[in-house]
Amino acid sequence: MLRPRIIPTLLVHKKGLVKTEAFKQSKYVGDPINAVKIFNEKEVDELIVLDIDATIEKRGPDFELINNLAIECRMPLCYGGGVTSVEEARKIVELGAEKVAFSAAAIKKVNLLKEVGDIIGLQSVVVVLDYKSKGLFNKLELFTHNGTKSTGINLFDFIRKLNVIGVGEIVLNSIERDGKMNGYDISTVEKVRNIFKGPITVLGGAGELDDIKKLTNKFKIIGAAAGSLFVFKGKYKAVLINYPSKEERIKIYNETNHTIL
Repeated sequence: MLRPRIIPTLLVHKKGLVKTEAFKQSKYVGDPINAVKIFNEKEVDELIVLDIDATIEKRGPDFELINNLAIECRMPLCYGGGVTSVEEARKIVELGAEKVAFSAAAIKKVNLLKEVGDIIGLQSVVVVLDYKSKGLFNKLELFTHNGTKSTGINLFDFIRKLNVIGVGEIVLNSIERDGKMNGYDISTVEKVRNIFKGPITVLGGAGELDDIKKLTNKFKIIGAAAGSLFVFKGKYKAVLINYPSKEERIKIYNETNHTIL
């Protein structure tokens, strides 16, 4: 049975695990492999790992890290960062990741997604859409390179293109809400839900379990991703890897008329 997914999202910077705020002020929060081991114990639904250095440094994916993550992971793994070719995507899947995430490369060459899908299957192709409002009318625009490079492309227009291609999933990542822990961008999710026909995961803004409940209660089958929520504890943001208990998840799923086994 399809049900909501609760997904920790880990950012890798200089081989370490970090958390950002509005894509800035990165704070070291630990070792990625150790975090995966803890999430294994907590039986998380899925894991997203994003290398935030790769595109900035104009290099490819860190295959050594991907291999180590895949060996350790006991949950579905989505990896993104520096993926610009069919060959790189194929290797990531061969190493053990279930999904490959694209961002800047997808915007630069949207047909790459179809080419990759022909090899690894479109169900394994994920597009991470980093967006924020811009201009007098606060139109939502796509950004790349950790939010530093404006593309001039409207979020909704690009999603319509992805709909035609049939990518496996999109991740809506609000730059303005990143690390703020003040709730998801529900209004944008609602608009996207009316455009995109495939699975949607939402990232940016989750600060407590109630934020996840609000998202899943409204949209039912959706991915609720979070970074700060699962690596910090308390108002002073002490580093503590955490995840909802099975009882808490059961309550969330029951409220959306789904059950967890």
